[in-house]
Amino acid sequence: MQTPFNKETYLYWYEMMLLLRRFEEKAGQLYGMQKIRGFCHLYIGQEAIAAGMMSAIRPDDNLITAYRDHALAIAKGMTPNECMAELYGKATGCTKGKGGSMHFFSKEKRFFGGHGIVGAQIGLGAGIAFAEQYHGTDRATICLFGDGAARQGMLHEAFNMAVLWQLPVVFICENNHYAMGTSVERTSKVLDIYRMADAYDMPGDSVDGMSCEEVHKGIDRAVRRAREGGGPTFLEVKTYRYRGHSMSDPAKYRTKEELEEYKDKDPINQVLNTLLTNQWATQQDIDAIAEKVKAEVDACVQFAEESPYPADDELYKDIYTDPDYPFIVD
Repeated sequence: MQTPFNKETYLYWYEMMLLLRRFEEKAGQLYGMQKIRGFCHLYIGQEAIAAGMMSAIRPDDNLITAYRDHALAIAKGMTPNECMAELYGKATGCTKGKGGSMHFFSKEKRFFGGHGIVGAQIGLGAGIAFAEQYHGTDRATICLFGDGAARQGMLHEAFNMAVLWQLPVVFICENNHYAMGTSVERTSKVLDIYRMADAYDMPGDSVDGMSCEEVHKGIDRAVRRAREGGGPTFLEVKTYRYRGHSMSDPAKYRTKEELEEYKDKDPINQVLNTLLTNQWATQQDIDAIAEKVKAEVDACVQFAEESPYPADDELYKDIYTDPDYPFIVD
């Protein structure tokens, strides 16, 4: 099988996606056991976006997303330990147990959330890109949102300013077709969401979100444009979530046949097939990766279980910035 990507890339994609899938499956199981409370939105089925993106960007690039953030946080370099502990509300979590499922954050990994307000991160993503442009860096900013957020007014304001100022940002709509539960067909006359970029004279494209290869190529082109001063790009990445919008959603608005049709395109199986067809991995190699991932997920659960809850005085911390240095940014 001819492919422009090498063995190492496919092995990276496979292990990454398998880790994200198993982490999310475990999170769903623990939610059912009431170990995890509150809202919980799983990324199962959308893993090719995270994997293909990470092979196309640099570690120091910025990433901001909505509340379906666990997998993207881990892909960006945050540890399963700190992510699972955050789901548990423990002090060792990535936001000290005070953010929960929807508000993962890591300054060190340049992962800026995790946002619960639909579409709010679109303006923030443009703002982060403006900061990079202002400071003269060549970092790109990746700003992700869902098809539901594409209906928010914030998108239009951010698009307009991003194009006007030629900001180094890649806007990505993860179109999983149903927003919270309503299909795109029932909410918009424009079914090809990427065409919304035309109104702002912004480059736009549609990408197969079930393919690591296509995700990588689409984001690579957009990131290169951003670094070279070409301004923003809007990508509609067409994907599919296998579970409901959140753990409380039975997803009765779609048919079992539709779900199975997308599972036939499962990105993990596609990458696995490429590895085996090209003899880049044996079944023993694949089994070893599965065992490694299982051990990592089991370890993060144990870490979360054994971690302490935040102290009472943490309630009043991390609310305001230092009043003497309110505008200092590293």
